[in-house]
Amino acid sequence: MSTTTHRHDERRISPVFLAILAVMAVTGWAVWTDFATSPGLAVFLFVASAWIVSLCLHEYAHARTALHGGDITVGARGYLTLNPMAYTHAVLSIVLPLLFVILGGIGLPGGAVFIDRDRVRGRWKHSLISAAGPLANVLFAAVCTAPFWLDALDGVPVAFQYALAFLAFLQVTAAILNLLPVPGLDGYGVLEPWLSYNIRRQVEPVAPYGFFIIIGLLYIPAINGAFFDLVDTVMQALGVPEPSRYCGLELFRFWRETPEFCQVG
Repeated sequence: MSTTTHRHDERRISPVFLAILAVMAVTGWAVWTDFATSPGLAVFLFVASAWIVSLCLHEYAHARTALHGGDITVGARGYLTLNPMAYTHAVLSIVLPLLFVILGGIGLPGGAVFIDRDRVRGRWKHSLISAAGPLANVLFAAVCTAPFWLDALDGVPVAFQYALAFLAFLQVTAAILNLLPVPGLDGYGVLEPWLSYNIRRQVEPVAPYGFFIIIGLLYIPAINGAFFDLVDTVMQALGVPEPSRYCGLELFRFWRETPEFCQVG
């Protein structure tokens, strides 16, 4: 097999990702056209599949930036195929974030792809690799909220507005949480190249527990309140009204009774 063919195989989009993308497209169409018998189930499938797509893009952004930064091994690990099963921590990257969306309606950061940092030269490159994932979430949020901040909601079905609002909320929460300077998360990864060797050595044992540190911090009322105040500020700046996001969450939880003012169709 030639080198060119091998590289092409390493970057070929995974059928698993294409299948998830197809679910997102079909269920998005069902929400838009009110085709589904249960709009809540359609919203659930659309948001859940779109959330998984965004997680794949998050990890892909890390890998693609690392490739350009000098780590040519990311292709052999399957990171460039967008296959969610190829990630180093598939459970942390996909399963747990999706579970928390279902249970708590919040976009939590997941695990990261493994980057061979020894192949990357330059502190700025290291920082950019870590920042690339959250920036993918920011871009995804901007796309979801475009109809809101462009004042282009005319003709957009209400159920689809609600779904986009909730999906954008997940992207904003994931981006903010990922950018916190907590060991093991991307925010710390942005700062790490600029820290002294001694500080990095002291922090290193804590890094595997970053995900759980975030969960613990969110249980502290003051931190939880400050976090959601920041999220609400960002959502308002993007033109998304709080009722739309709330109704999106209520439709997403199709197994519960939807409040009357959120019912559509």
